[in-house]
Amino acid sequence: MPETKSNSLSTLALQKFKKNFWGVLSFYFIIFCGLIAIFAYVLAPDNSQNANQMHLSIHSKPPGFNVKMLTIPSQNSYDQSFFSKVFFGEKNTDTEIPIERFTLKKDVLKIYPYSEGEIIGISKEIPLRSFPDDLSSNEIIDTYIKDQKFILGTDKYGRDLLSRMLVGIRISFSIGFVAVLISLFLGISLGAIAGYFGGKVDIAIMWLINVTWSIPTLLLVIAITLALGKGFWQVFIAVGLTMWVEVARVVRGQVLSVKQMQYVTAARALGFTNFRIISKHILPNSLAPVIVISAANFAAAILIESGLSFLGIGAQPPMASWGAMIKDHYSYIILGKAYLAVIPGLGIMSLVMAFMLIGNALRDALDVKEK
Repeated sequence: MPETKSNSLSTLALQKFKKNFWGVLSFYFIIFCGLIAIFAYVLAPDNSQNANQMHLSIHSKPPGFNVKMLTIPSQNSYDQSFFSKVFFGEKNTDTEIPIERFTLKKDVLKIYPYSEGEIIGISKEIPLRSFPDDLSSNEIIDTYIKDQKFILGTDKYGRDLLSRMLVGIRISFSIGFVAVLISLFLGISLGAIAGYFGGKVDIAIMWLINVTWSIPTLLLVIAITLALGKGFWQVFIAVGLTMWVEVARVVRGQVLSVKQMQYVTAARALGFTNFRIISKHILPNSLAPVIVISAANFAAAILIESGLSFLGIGAQPPMASWGAMIKDHYSYIILGKAYLAVIPGLGIMSLVMAFMLIGNALRDALDVKEK
């Protein structure tokens, strides 16, 4: 007997999606970025909380910059779990000093801090008792003086740009997920209620949708953010509360079409509750366009958060955010150090493009009319 092929819509959609090169590539890129977001502090050269180790003497250095770094251990120690270090960064109070050279005397480590030729000959003496007593002089040098390379250079505060980029991807991913979840919950709920019950309920919900849609998104987000206050979660909620209208309109239209089907009429005849009919019979057959919209909303949420951070009402310092990094360094574009703003800009562009490409691929895959 000939081998039978599965004709389910989900199987056909998956097969079509796998044939879309850019969609598959974007999917793996997003998975890769997600893993980076989760293990950012494991990968970042600067694993302090928010990658916030500042070295003002080496600010705005180009990619590949090398310097000797002296670490003076702190007398205060924090009892921090492995889980906390991996996911939230290390509570590091050690002092790091970029140096040009050093000499070792009997009880003193004499260092010459990095000065980029501006001031020559100023030295500083560090008593050896600042380091653990059980280490010899050579062991102190080997342990606490290292050649440090800044792969992407440093920002205007002397922080490692690569570490800030790795930690900053968390904001973009978090804002996308939370905003999309909020928009899906509100949009699907209100859209399904409006489409199923119709009448005055439909009129009231559509009025709310039209009023919300008539307000420019960025202005509405700014208003909600100012009402809730500046902060991390406030931005997430504000963005989510402005992205549900498109989901609601699409779900309403789908429900209006699907509720006329015979299986819905049969469910009513069997005495099923309205909630069961909507959740078990109507919504599962109405969500294909919503999946595509969710991918686009994910990209839009990243852009909105970046814009809010650029305006100073998004994620607040010292939290790493790609939008805030552009805000801090956009003036450097005309000062010959454009990479300080271009690198986070490329990060935003690549992530948004990946979600838009995967959205297009999902739209093509879920289009059952195509063969």
